Amino acid sequence: MVSSNSLINGDRLWTRLMALAEIGATPAGGVNRQALSDGEIEAWRRVVGWAQAADLTVATDAAGNLFMTLPGRDPTAPPILLGSHLDSQPTGGKFDGAAGVMAAFEAVVTLAEQRLRPACDLVVVAWMNEEGSRFAPGMMGSEAFVGARSLVAIRAVPDADGVCVGDALDRLHAAFPDLPHKPLGFPVAGYLELHIEQGPLLEASEHVIGAVTGIQGKKTFQVVIEGAEGHAGTLAQNERRDALLVFARMATALNAEIGAIDDAIKFTIGRVTVEPNAPSVVPSRVTFSIDLRHPDNAVLDAAGARIAVLCRRCALPCTVTLTPLVDAPSNEFDPRLRDLIVQAARDQGQPAMAILSAAGHDARHLAKVCPAAMIFIPCRDGASHVEHEWAEPAHVTAGAAVLAQVLREIAGVRS
Repeated sequence: MVSSNSLINGDRLWTRLMALAEIGATPAGGVNRQALSDGEIEAWRRVVGWAQAADLTVATDAAGNLFMTLPGRDPTAPPILLGSHLDSQPTGGKFDGAAGVMAAFEAVVTLAEQRLRPACDLVVVAWMNEEGSRFAPGMMGSEAFVGARSLVAIRAVPDADGVCVGDALDRLHAAFPDLPHKPLGFPVAGYLELHIEQGPLLEASEHVIGAVTGIQGKKTFQVVIEGAEGHAGTLAQNERRDALLVFARMATALNAEIGAIDDAIKFTIGRVTVEPNAPSVVPSRVTFSIDLRHPDNAVLDAAGARIAVLCRRCALPCTVTLTPLVDAPSNEFDPRLRDLIVQAARDQGQPAMAILSAAGHDARHLAKVCPAAMIFIPCRDGASHVEHEWAEPAHVTAGAAVLAQVLREIAGVRS
């Protein structure tokens, strides 16, 4: 049996993960460290300091991705990337994203301490804006890296206060003037990402390691209903173009039809803005978001097309505009890497469970350009994107050790 102690330092990993959780800590025990915020800049300072102390080479790129590199024997060979993200939801937890970055960091630092050299560079990465809570949609850093979305378009996206990604990126880079910039996108030999499951299956089945088979498909939309303002006390009911009433009818119809397609469908209206949002004024405009997910791309595409039909059908006497934001088909992860995860888990006395990711991750985009895989560990009650999100220290250690063993296998590590 392989000992995790020879692969990583679990106590150090946990200590650093908890130290990172102090940045953006909320009174309820969670984390609010949204993309490109002061909190994320502070988190960068903490992580960059750890990396420089471990003699890793630190860099960024035009999309605000953070790279920490252990040089390999052949500097011309495409590197292996591993990591996740440091940003959180406004009421997020300590583990979503951060556990993946710190597990990757620990796996690489332990190699360096043991004076073991990989065949190629090993690059720990923290992707910019995975969550999409401040700037929507998310996964901007990984999308820009693989060329799935232009940096020009990304930089133009505003947050709720009108601050654009471009201005926030410039501010981030100004805070680290000495960091060199890598090209935006470069050849990659492989990608590994550890993450909490964000669901209940591992915990229910008493598995500590999930070998992720792929990620279910996702579509998101912004819908805008345009009506007309009016005085609540004087405008007759039959003369009103009440955008909020249309929204209520639209939301009910969408949930009744789209939400009932089958047991695997996930339909969510997650954000609603009403204007002018005054007690005595007929609402003139409603803007809302739709998040649609399904593992079968054919079902996902059909449901996405049906959403547009239902929105138009329910719009009168108002008008409606539907803008697609994300169109991410289901994907499968590399079979060889999945087999290596299963074998590493078995070697360490942790049988692995094959599991589909219901949530999206940056690994979805890396899988377009290189062999990619994910390792899941349980989270208590399957809860994530909440302040009481929790993963057991032993599970974090076990997942990081499996990650480290797979990394050593594919990186041709030797003394």
